[in-house]
Amino acid sequence: QVQLVESGGGSVQAGGSLRLSCAASGYTYSSRYMGWFRQVLGKEREGVATIYTGGGRTYYADSVKGRFTISQDNAKNTMYLQMNSLKPEDTAMYYCAAGVLAYGERWREPHDYDYWGQGTQVTVSS
Repeated sequence: QVQLVESGGGSVQAGGSLRLSCAASGYTYSSRYMGWFRQVLGKEREGVATIYTGGGRTYYADSVKGRFTISQDNAKNTMYLQMNSLKPEDTAMYYCAAGVLAYGERWREPHDYDYWGQGTQVTVSS
C-alpha cells in the first residue's frame, strides 16, 4: 500500500522558515516525479515545486523561486521542501504527491500525479 506522509507544517511569522518532509512507503521511490502542491479553501490546487528522483531535476512555481528549495534523500525515500522568507500568501494546506508522468510543464498538473498525502497546514502571519 502506497503511503505519502507529510510533516513539518505549522505557524510562523512572515519572513520565517519551515521545512516540510514527505516520507514515501510501499512505492518505488526511484525515477519518479515527487511534488509539492498547495491549496487554499475555495481555490484550485497549485503546483509549488517538483523533483525528479531519478536525476534531481527540479521545477518551481515563479511565486516561490529563490525562497523555496525542494530536495530529496533517496536512502530515506523522503522529499523535503525548505521554505524561507515566508509570506502570508504562502498560507495553505501543502500536499505531497508522486507520479511518473509529471515531466516538463506537466509537473504543475495535479492530475498527472498518482498518489497524494493527507496534507500539512502552513500558516504565515503578517
